[in-house]
Amino acid sequence: MSGSIRPLRSVLYMPGSNARALDKARNIPADALILDLEDAVAPDAKDLARTQVCAAARSGEYGHREIAIRVNGLDTPWGEADLAAAAAAGPDAILVPKISSGDMIRDLAERMVRAGAPARTALWAMMETPSGMLRAAEIASAHPRLRVLVMGTNDLAKELHAAHVPGREPLLTGLGLCLLAARASGLVAIDGVYNDIKDEDGFAAECAQGVRLGFDGQTLIHPSQVEPCNAAWAPNASEIEHARRVIAAFEEAAAQGKGVATVDGRMIENLHVENARRALALAEALAARGGAV
Repeated sequence: MSGSIRPLRSVLYMPGSNARALDKARNIPADALILDLEDAVAPDAKDLARTQVCAAARSGEYGHREIAIRVNGLDTPWGEADLAAAAAAGPDAILVPKISSGDMIRDLAERMVRAGAPARTALWAMMETPSGMLRAAEIASAHPRLRVLVMGTNDLAKELHAAHVPGREPLLTGLGLCLLAARASGLVAIDGVYNDIKDEDGFAAECAQGVRLGFDGQTLIHPSQVEPCNAAWAPNASEIEHARRVIAAFEEAAAQGKGVATVDGRMIENLHVENARRALALAEALAARGGAV
């Protein structure tokens, strides 16, 4: 089972116009990198960023890290050239901002084929507008090339005229709609960024909230956030040990013709076993990389 899992606990944005940052990213222990052509790049640096990012994606020098290129929207002066160049570069994924409908997803998937994107290059969708939230299920089920929903919480808060507050109460409806849509369509769901890189406690609290909500990982804006993010989304030793006991107890009960078991005084059903197997599969996938979870 671990072979089918590609962990996406930490997904770090890297500015495409900064060659030094792209080089440094080769040694950052993030699960994925978003090489950014959009928000992190000034208009007069867009062409340079496109060239550098596509060269980086082709280089094969990022190890296990999943590489996504975030293009500018097709309604901008750079979007079509970005998409064509990114498709030709063949990264693991192309991330497109401000997705608002299933038709957008289908159009993008067709454009990727026409531009020569390899079959392995997935489509990722930025979910950051009210229309996107309200059509999340339509978007998530629009095309098999779509694999990941990425929350754009800064843009969503702006569109909602909402405040950035601890607990993210104004955003929970949108986050929940996207999670429901992702799970209904078998997609990965990645939480939004935390803006204050010096607020370690606030970042830890938001990671913990994302884990509780059910996200698969979090987007990040600074390398210092990677290791605490990885730790937050990886099963710890106690959780791994508990998962093994849950599976063992349930299998023993099944061998005796029983449909439930108990662990630490709590009833265990098949749904608990599925969660336990998912945790073990993630731990095994991380261990297979040769590093600690």
